[in-house]
Amino acid sequence: MSLVMSIRSRFRVGAVTAALALAFLPAGPASAADVNNAKNAGFESGLSNWTCSANSGTTVSAPVHGGSAALKATPAGQDNARCTQAVAVKPNSTYTLSAWVQGGYTYLGVTGTGTTDVSTWTPDSTAWKQLSTTFTTGASTTSVTVYTHGWYGQAAYYADDVSVYGPDGGGGTDPSPTIPGAPSGLSVSGTTSSSISLAWNTVSGASGYNVYRNGTKVTAVTGTSATVTGLAASTSYSFQVTATNAAGESAKSAAVTGTTNTPTGPGPALPKHAVTGYWQNFNNGATVQKLADVQSQYDIIAVAFADATSTPGAVTFNLDSAGLGGYTVDQFKADIRAKQSAGKKVIVSVGGERGTVAVNDAASATNFANSVYSLMQTYGFDGVDIDLENGLNATYMTQALRSLSAKAGSSLIITMAPQTIDMQSTSNTYFQTALNIKDILTVVNMQYYNSGSMLGCDGKVYSQGSVDFLTALACIQLEGGLAPSQVGLGLPASTRGAGSGYVSPSIVNNALDCLTKGTNCGSFKPSRTYPDLRGAMTWSTNWDATAGNAWSGAVGPHVHGLP
Repeated sequence: MSLVMSIRSRFRVGAVTAALALAFLPAGPASAADVNNAKNAGFESGLSNWTCSANSGTTVSAPVHGGSAALKATPAGQDNARCTQAVAVKPNSTYTLSAWVQGGYTYLGVTGTGTTDVSTWTPDSTAWKQLSTTFTTGASTTSVTVYTHGWYGQAAYYADDVSVYGPDGGGGTDPSPTIPGAPSGLSVSGTTSSSISLAWNTVSGASGYNVYRNGTKVTAVTGTSATVTGLAASTSYSFQVTATNAAGESAKSAAVTGTTNTPTGPGPALPKHAVTGYWQNFNNGATVQKLADVQSQYDIIAVAFADATSTPGAVTFNLDSAGLGGYTVDQFKADIRAKQSAGKKVIVSVGGERGTVAVNDAASATNFANSVYSLMQTYGFDGVDIDLENGLNATYMTQALRSLSAKAGSSLIITMAPQTIDMQSTSNTYFQTALNIKDILTVVNMQYYNSGSMLGCDGKVYSQGSVDFLTALACIQLEGGLAPSQVGLGLPASTRGAGSGYVSPSIVNNALDCLTKGTNCGSFKPSRTYPDLRGAMTWSTNWDATAGNAWSGAVGPHVHGLP
């Protein structure tokens, strides 16, 4: 729950607004006559046909998406590492522009179309991801300029396998793609009572992969992992994977068998609409509370925070007995049991403003899962909250949480508290992690504060502190793949609870009404309602108490009274 700088200085709002609005456009299928009009699209011939500003570009042999080379371009000073190519096109024609990117913030676009120039972008990424958009040429357009670039002060970006698919512009093309080979290395990477996670090796030239369960296609992904959900407990399934690109689909991989877990206990007994509150294990000027003092409106109590240890990925918990007026560990444990007897869930939160927990490889993922499970056994916690505000690795945090789920069973509570920037796009690692564990995730309570202005799902910029800010940003999660029951609104309990972004409880309630019932909206009104919206969260129960319980007294009954 940190104070973070406004991102206005990081982005040019107008450009980002247009880019994000286009970021979700799918790549259109190529027709039989379509070709890739880009030259040296995979950078196999160095920078031939490409021009990079301020000598910012070079070719590298790793990482690559396909072939043996890729572009690496490094922003420096006032240069954003813009690399361009003039591409011959036909007038009055539609083209699909795409590229695979990795590394720092990366933009892909086209100018000189004669109609509407378009672009798309993605935040930094540790894995290859595909950017794609479409454009139409004007009546006299015979050449366009395709470009990639990074962003000022950000890390180098990588680009590979650029394509401008559409009618042959007559300028010469790269060879058409060939059908990729079958994937190898397919294995089961995790199981729950209702899902099986798979992983496999990258296939050169592939743009995506199809996953088959017992011979029937069940999902398509762009990465080299997938989680198949909706499975029966204690049941074995056979899986195969194929690789795809514009040329077609490969043969199926060798089959692997996975078996779902046997349920170990009942599922989370949470109300349909729940209120989450963070309880402070420290004294920072807010009302000092014992856990027993936490207001009755809170359904999930997140104990803030677990502490990092010297073992990578591992965490521990140290009760601040002195700062909390002599509160003992035995009292704390007894209070957890009492809250649970009252139907509440008590979880341990990992991270916070100064959290330094890093889960970035298989070993640290194992350490994280083992240590959190140990805390659950020691104190009786019902689960874990992920509040890592300094970034996380989607691959290994997913691995860690699935490992924890396998140990704890289906009653495990998993919540997340990302910052607004973390949930702007499904390509962000926090969002990816939430989607990766959707079958075991309880709720994501995004922090709608300390963020400055941000983009809503309609591509418009909204200022924090308004009902539109809450509803238009929640829409990104609601339409981006999370179930409404997995989305909550996180707000400060008082003006002292955050540096900026506090809104009165009435604004929180209006946003809840807008999202669940379509009433009390501001200028932004969602295209549909989400009556299963989980509820709201606040930082913190202590600041709520300091303010006379004004937040929980107003928002709590409203959440519990939602349809």
